[in-house]
Order: sequence, then C-alpha cells, then structure tokens
Amino acid sequence: MAWRCYRATSRFTGKIHATFRESLISTILFVCLLFPFTTEAGLYTASDQVVVLTPDNVDSVLVNSTAALVVEFYASWCGHCIAFSPVWKSLASDIKEWKPAVDLAAIDCANQDNGPVCSRFGVRGYPTLKFFHAYSKPDSKGESFRGFPRNVRGLRHKIIDKMETHAEPWPPACPPLETTSRAELKTNSVGHLALLFETSNSYVGRELTLDLLQYENIAVRRVLSTEDGLVAELNVTHFPSCYLYYPSGIFTRLHVQLEVRTFYTYALQRLPGVVRAGKPLPVTSDLAKNTTEDQLRPFNRSRVYMSDLESTLHYSLRVELAAHPVIKGEALSTLQRYISVLAKYFPGRPVVNNLLKSVDMWLKGEKDTELSYSSLRDALDNTAEVPNAALPEGVRWVGCQGSKPHFRRYPCGMWTLFHVLTVQAEEAAGKDPQEVLQAMRSYIHSFFGCRACATHFENMAQESMSHVGTLSSAVLWLWSHHNHVNNRLAGALSEDPHFPKIQWPSPELCPSCHGVKNGEHTWNQAELLTFLRSHFSSEHLLSDYLEEEAQLLSRQKERLVARHQEKEQEAKRGAEGRARQTQDTLLKPQPEEEVAKEQPAEEEAARAGEKVQISEPPPWVKPKADVSHQPQRRPSIVGLKFRPPQEEIVDLDSINQYYKALLAAARVSFHVKLRTLQMKEQPQPGAGLEQGPVLRLGMQPVEPEDLLGQHKTLQKRILTGKYTGSEEEGALEMYPHPNKRRWMSLLSVGFSRLDISLCVLLYFLSSMCLLAMYLFFKNRWRLRRAKVALP
Repeated sequence: MAWRCYRATSRFTGKIHATFRESLISTILFVCLLFPFTTEAGLYTASDQVVVLTPDNVDSVLVNSTAALVVEFYASWCGHCIAFSPVWKSLASDIKEWKPAVDLAAIDCANQDNGPVCSRFGVRGYPTLKFFHAYSKPDSKGESFRGFPRNVRGLRHKIIDKMETHAEPWPPACPPLETTSRAELKTNSVGHLALLFETSNSYVGRELTLDLLQYENIAVRRVLSTEDGLVAELNVTHFPSCYLYYPSGIFTRLHVQLEVRTFYTYALQRLPGVVRAGKPLPVTSDLAKNTTEDQLRPFNRSRVYMSDLESTLHYSLRVELAAHPVIKGEALSTLQRYISVLAKYFPGRPVVNNLLKSVDMWLKGEKDTELSYSSLRDALDNTAEVPNAALPEGVRWVGCQGSKPHFRRYPCGMWTLFHVLTVQAEEAAGKDPQEVLQAMRSYIHSFFGCRACATHFENMAQESMSHVGTLSSAVLWLWSHHNHVNNRLAGALSEDPHFPKIQWPSPELCPSCHGVKNGEHTWNQAELLTFLRSHFSSEHLLSDYLEEEAQLLSRQKERLVARHQEKEQEAKRGAEGRARQTQDTLLKPQPEEEVAKEQPAEEEAARAGEKVQISEPPPWVKPKADVSHQPQRRPSIVGLKFRPPQEEIVDLDSINQYYKALLAAARVSFHVKLRTLQMKEQPQPGAGLEQGPVLRLGMQPVEPEDLLGQHKTLQKRILTGKYTGSEEEGALEMYPHPNKRRWMSLLSVGFSRLDISLCVLLYFLSSMCLLAMYLFFKNRWRLRRAKVALP
C-alpha cells in the first residue's frame, strides 16, 4: 500500500515539475517577445552609431579599411565597462561627421564567440581602446590608448593626436590637419575658405576641419597665432576667431554668438552653396513651385501650426491604424492609452476635442477583447452624430512640409504632437510624469509604420525613460532624444536639404539656451525648459490654413448623408440581387422523376390481400409538366443539385376532403370483403344476380355526401352485369339495417368468426383456471389455520 502511495505521489510530483517547466519556458518566451531588444548581447546596438564587431565582420571592418578605427574591447559584466559605455556612445554621436576619416567600434569579449578575436589582438583587461590605422594589415594588433580619458572632450583630442601621427597611406577622406600659411592661400579654389586663428594648444581648428569634411564648397584651415603676417593683415586680436577668405582676395569675419566649435560648425554649414556631399544644392525656385501635389505654403519656422497637429491626427488615426483590421491584446491597450492622452491633453479646437473625448468614452465602454478598425473608423467619422464634434479629413502640412513628397511631413508631425502633449501635461499638472512618454512609446512600438525607427526609439526608451520622475524632466527627455535622432539621421537620404537636421533649438531661435563650459558647448537647462514651455504652449500655436469649424461640420454632415444614401443603395441593390437569384431559382427545370401518388388505404388493403387502387391523383398534385424542351440551367451555387420549382400554396380544405374520400373508400372495400364472406355461408336473395363475368375494379374516392348517389348507380350497373354480387352486397351494406347484429360487426373488425370464437374460448378457460387456483389456495389456508388452532 505504501509503495502504491509512493508511486502516486511521485507521479503527481512529476506532473507538478512538468507544469512548472512549461510555465517557466512560457514566461521566458513571453519576456523575450515582449522585450525583443533586451535579448541582444552587449552594451551597444546599431542605434548608438557604434560598429558592433563579431567574428564574422571583424576582418572586413578592420583590415584594409579606408578609414581609421578606434575599437573598444570590453566585457559586458565589467562594472567599469558599463560605466564607460555612455561616454563611448556620446563620443560616437559627437564625432559622427568624422566617419569617413575615423570611426568607432566595439566588441564584447565576454561573449564566448568573440573570445578568440579578443585573444588575437592581445586584450587582457577591460575596457581596452585600440587605434587601427587606415589600410591596416591582417596581422595588425592596433595601437593601445594608454591612460585614456573618461570624457568626450579628452577622447576627441586623443583621436586627433593619433590622426596627426597617422602613417602613410593617409585616409583619403581626411583633410590635412596641419596649419596653413599666407602663401598657400593663393592656391585656394573652393567657394568658402574658413581660416580659424587659434593658439598651438587649441583643438578647435582641427575639430572644425573634421566636422566639415562631408560638406562641399567649403574648406577649413588652421592659422596659428604665431603666423604674424596673416594675424597683422587681418588685425586678429582674439583667439580663436574665424575669417572667410574668397579667391578674389577678400576677407570677412564670421560672426557667431560664442567662439566655440559648435557655433562655428553651425554657421559654416549654412553658408550659401555649402551642402552635404551627395546632396543637391537647394534651389529657391523649388520652394516656390514645389514638386509635390500642393504648393509650399509660406510659414514661420519659429512657430508651431495647429494644421500640422490635426494632419498628424488624421494620418495616425485614419491611415496608419487602418493597416490593422483587427486590434486586440496589447495593441488595443496601446490604442486606448493613446486616445486617452489625446483626449486629456490635445490643445485643439472645440470640435476636435469633442470628437476625441467621444472616441475615448466609446473605447472605455468597449468590453470586447478585440476591436475592428471599421468600428473605430465609424467613431472617428462621428457616425453617432455627436453634436459639435469633427476631425478634419486630409492633411495640410505647414511647419512640417517638405521640399519633396517623401521629406518630413508625418514623422515631423508626430514629434511635434508629442512635444506639445508633454508640455500640456506639465501645464495641466498631470499625475503620471511618464503618461505621455509611455503612450508615445507603446504607440510607436505597436503601430508606427517605420519598424527600424520603432526599434531605435525602443532602444532609447529602455535605456533612460525609467529615469523620468517629473513632468518637466519628461519634456526635457523627449527634447534630448529628438536631438539624438536628428544627429543620427543627419546626412541620411531622408534628410531634406532645405531643412537640415540640426541640434535644436538653433542659436538664432534660442540664444540663451546655449552656453560654454571649459571650452565646450553646453545646454542651459533652465532656459531651455522655459523656451520649450513657451514654444509648444497652446497660446503659441498658429491657426493659419485651418478649415473653418462651420465648414468642417457642414462637410461632415454631407459625408454622413452621402454615406447613409450609399448604404441604402447598397441595401437596395442587395435586395434586388436576392430577388433575381430567387427568380432564377424558381425558373430552374424540375428533375425528371415521377411524383409519388398518395395511397392512404394501402396498409388496410394489404392486410386483406387486396390493394385499393387510385386512378386519379390528389387534387393538389399538378400534372407533370413537359420539360423535355426546356433549357437546362446551371445551379446558382457550385456543388448544389438542380432544385425543383417551389410548390404553390395548397388548399388545406381540399386535402381534408381528399382524405375523407380515401377513408370512405377503405370502408367500402372492407364491407365488400366482409359481405362476400357472409354470403358464402348464408345465401342472400338476389344471389342470381351474381352471375356473369367477375371483374375486380378499383374503387374510386367518393365524398360522404355522394354515397347515396353511388348506391343508386351501383343498382343500375348490377343489371348490366358489370359488378359482381359481392360488390353489390358490399355497396348496399354501406347502409345496413339497424337490426342486423351490430355488436358482431363491431367485434369483427379485422377478425373472422373463428378468431372471435377462439378468443372467447381462451378467455373462458383462463377464467376457470383462475377460479380453480383461488379455491385451492383458499381451502389450503383454512386447513393451516385449523391446525394452528389445535392444542
């Protein structure tokens, strides 16, 4: 017994372990699917603008490369490596424009697959930085950075030092970093030659040279303060300072807000004729004509337009969401969160806000686990006819318009929308600092059409969104990461040459937002937050190019009326189609088969050994139509057989009379048979009339009210010898005389006299048997009682 209990317990425990394993595996798969980006090994991703090295690509990246590379060898478990990774990412963003000459890479030595690569380059500790010259050989192990600094500025200077000592061959994309002299200026042929006067220990000139190496029609040269000829000629007294030299021999001072690298770079990139390599020159006539379907609208670049926000809502809700016919699960929660944030914080016109609130209430009232987009579209189109509520259809880009149809527009509008929402949430003193950011994050993850963009944004959100603890920090977080995206996409094919991606706001737009600390550009957070609050406030939004509310409501009403009419027409066309289909079905030929005739008296006639035949069909049975010349038609549905035409409505009274006639005919047949048997035993008067040919004719159905007439008709036919005597007697017996043993007729229904006699005999015998048994047991009981009574 104990063994059995042990077996049962072990089996039960095994089931528990199996269930636990299945649950654990399901949980791990769920986490991997829910957070797909966290499953990537290492501290860097493609969004960080760092080349991630693997055994498969290490040779193709490092060997015989046209650019120099600085590689970080790290271990993902190393605390110092984890602390250093933000610096390495910031450096990659800072020197992004240097990529044709020098680039950054990283490899995780903690990954077992990467172990042989790290051993090959002699790496023993982490983090380790190594510099690889352009056109490095396969056996090159790189030059180590000894005691490298842990900040962006120091690392940038260290890389410049390595580049200046670069041996031949020189990276072809890297311009010369040495100083220039007065004699070299005569050979200048570029459109703009920027001369940066600085001291010998300054790196601004070399940094500026590398910052502009991807731009055409401009070149940058260092001029040291010891170059007395040029310094005296231009009367340079401040270092650093920048002058523009033209082939005609003219010098002009480049005026910037602050004499630092960032302001120089921004000013030089916007000189006339200066464009990124591979980009077409901006043509002013294009802005006037525009190659899009709409002419470019004049606008103020320093303002936000409500038309852009409403266009973003239209495209997001009516175009992008339409790609999801059914919304369920996490996507449905994302949609509800997105609409809720819009309803709470969107600073729109009353008609738009009313519609957003009505859609929000409708979504909150939905209890289903999935939602069809068609029902959402009905709510957006206000088919419920909520008063004074409408969302404009179509897009009308103003501040987000691009020089070509594929530039800016919706991505610009989406960024602007969420900037406005974060500011509005702070003004409304929202309770959750991450409410707007999480709504944006989930929407981009679930619905944003650019999946690569969604991946990059998710990487940024996982890295630092959890650190947002206040509403003001949410405003700054979105601004900071928007600039990070601008830096990553600067120079990409998606960049509009008329609207280059910069670190926003520009010095012209917000001079107080920029500062300098230790010779480096910094952002003044307090001034920046004030600017963002003002720039994206509801009072600062422009309502230019908006459709009037009255006209918007009128157009919506017209669309609803047209929609109702279209539905009515569709319903009418559907009814007509169904009617035609029914008509075609009715006109189809009937199959060539006999219609079965009803024979209710067949069972009674079979029992008597004789069938009652009906020569005429029932009154409701139509004669069989001649369908031999009718064309055959194909069935309306594949696989179905030809169906006979539907029967017409049958008169129930005729059916009732018909079956009454059948019953009467059956009774006649029965009495004929019964009377024949009686005549064989007891001859009746008129038996001589039975002579003649014997004909067995089927009885016709007769109505009860015509039986008397049939009796007279039979008497006439008997004289002609057409009916036998038995039939005559059966016919005359339909009205028997009252004194002719009615009880025998009642008892003999379906039985012969012999049958009745046997039944009576058996009944008598059984009664006698029961009586005998009763008397026997009664006497026996008396005797038993008498014996018990004796002493």
